[in-house]
Amino acid sequence: MPLLFAFILFVASMVFCLGAGYSILFAMIVGLVAFTIAGHLNSFSYKELTGMAILGVRESFIVLKIMILIGFLTAVWRSSGTITFFVYYGTSIITPALFILISFLLCCFLSYILGTSFGVAGTLGVILMVLARSGNVNESMVAGAVISGIYFGDRNSPVSSSAILVASITQTNIYENVKLMFRTSGIPLILVTAIYAVLSILNPLKTIDTNVLHALHTDFNLSLWTVIPAVFMLILPLFRMNIVWVFITSILSGFLITITVQGITVTDTLKYCILGYQSENFNLGFILNGGGVISMLTVCGVVLLSSAYSGIFKGTDMLAVIQEKLDVLIVKIGRFGSMLITSTLVTCVFCNQTIASMMSRDLLAKPYENSGGTNLELAVDIENSSIVLCGLIPWAISCSVPLQMLGAGYSALLFACLLYIIPLCYIFTKKFHFNR
Repeated sequence: MPLLFAFILFVASMVFCLGAGYSILFAMIVGLVAFTIAGHLNSFSYKELTGMAILGVRESFIVLKIMILIGFLTAVWRSSGTITFFVYYGTSIITPALFILISFLLCCFLSYILGTSFGVAGTLGVILMVLARSGNVNESMVAGAVISGIYFGDRNSPVSSSAILVASITQTNIYENVKLMFRTSGIPLILVTAIYAVLSILNPLKTIDTNVLHALHTDFNLSLWTVIPAVFMLILPLFRMNIVWVFITSILSGFLITITVQGITVTDTLKYCILGYQSENFNLGFILNGGGVISMLTVCGVVLLSSAYSGIFKGTDMLAVIQEKLDVLIVKIGRFGSMLITSTLVTCVFCNQTIASMMSRDLLAKPYENSGGTNLELAVDIENSSIVLCGLIPWAISCSVPLQMLGAGYSALLFACLLYIIPLCYIFTKKFHFNR
């Protein structure tokens, strides 16, 4: 009963914060207090509960370190011209008859290198939507292709924060996870590519507005030096280098290129790293501004508090009643079916990809183990459910923010084909990847 009241209070706080426009961190703090009190009512002392929460937080330190590095990375990739290089030359090769398909493929490529969905939606995605509107192409189709593309990298990239988070909470190897994620997305990728090719032919780009592209080229020195940070992000993971050093190498190279190639001072570059990049060109600001450590503070807060929850849940065995129900559900519909239902419900309630991933792990880790599942299977199942489904739930942050950036309506979700084809295909093909 105390657990039920704690969940009700947590959900009510989350709904209030989302509806009133407050940070979800307030709801997370209310939830932490509620779950702590629930644990105390179940005969645990506050000292014991605090120790459990601290233990959970300690397990999240590697994720927090990555989040901070991502903040630095997204800033220096903007200031060094790396993102601008790919956006400029990527969009300049667009073939009008294949505009929607190329939009999808460009977003896949850039999101894989950068490992972020929002960063690509707010830069390349915005420019693609400008071209779509000026070229009289169906905006919903283009926005859907962009959303599919940005979540391809968010799911598959070894430098993606969500992929690193899932690897951390399931105690699995990020590179092994990525290998399986590529294997399980092979058929969906082929199907989606075919769909966008057909949509492209039926909805060709009629004209191309080059004003934004001209402004990008004018404001930055787009020499090949600007590609170096991306090359490090692409090449170093192939040698299975520690992911922290991959980030550090790319950040340092971007920092040096910002100073030497773009002519920005060390002081300004350091400021961008902390506070985010700010373009002096007002017309480009809405595309390029952002990044920096400050952009990751809310995410870090969510990870910290969610990890504290996990520590309390694990230490008190508070979720045992729910996990018993999930044991029965797994017997009836299988592990991935149970994951789909659980992750969908959690995402609908908490509206956050990070919370959805961590709650899905907390609820299903033991039922998976009881039914013979492995940590690797748990990680891939979370990637094929929580990570992609968040982009389809209209009120979830992972969906509403990209749609807002792109200026698109909810009809775009009908064309975000990759996000629902991945779990649909996985239902039928999982047995080939996990024979047991």
